[in-house]
Amino acid sequence: MTDLFDLTGKTAVAIGGNSVLGSAMAKGLAQQGAKVAIVGRNVEKAEEVVKEITAAGGEAKSFQADVSSVSSLEKAADEIEKWSGGWDILLNAPGKNSTTPFFDLGMNEWDDIMEVNLKGIVITCQIFARKMIEQERKGSIINISSVSSTIPLSRVFTYSVSKAGLNSVTQFLARELAPNGIRVNAIIPGFFPAEQNRKILDEERIESIMRHTPMDRFGNPEELQGAAVWLASEKASSFVTGTLVRVDGGFGSMTI
Repeated sequence: MTDLFDLTGKTAVAIGGNSVLGSAMAKGLAQQGAKVAIVGRNVEKAEEVVKEITAAGGEAKSFQADVSSVSSLEKAADEIEKWSGGWDILLNAPGKNSTTPFFDLGMNEWDDIMEVNLKGIVITCQIFARKMIEQERKGSIINISSVSSTIPLSRVFTYSVSKAGLNSVTQFLARELAPNGIRVNAIIPGFFPAEQNRKILDEERIESIMRHTPMDRFGNPEELQGAAVWLASEKASSFVTGTLVRVDGGFGSMTI
């Protein structure tokens, strides 16, 4: 059964792989044998993740790109193709959040968040999925969504809307790319202490989250690795596409 999750010989591109959650999933893919390209705006953080992966016996390299810039993504794609010859897995894990109340929200801030969380994913999929088709590689695209994508959360209006859009993009592309042998799914993480949500986690907020989470705790970034590896594996999840996989401690099943 362990062969089901063996990613030896595969190359994974981790967009936002220098973030807390993105890096944890990238490391999980590397542990299963995948060669990993860590892509992010902050190349120093990306290089730190590369060092951790290589220290553990894996193979990785850092690449600089901004998901809101077509030219930088195309440049990164060309560099990664020269490095690895192509890729089989695309992990989309960039994210930007804001606590600005709805009536105080300016369109510059709205556009900024949408540029990263939604438009950036669309651009990334256009560039990297097209290359996968040209490379004649079947594979897996894994988008990172949020619990706020299905039940909007207070204080994070724009973020919630962007992630709801991401779910729709995921399911549309699952249909669009299936004939090319490319599966597209999303992971819906629950509450993990990542950079983009620390600023809204005051004591009252934490208490509210715990009341709504049956497992009564935050998630650890490493707990996303299993879902990422499963969705990345063409053997383990070969008939899975257009699916939103919850890793949320039961948050999505809670009502009153």
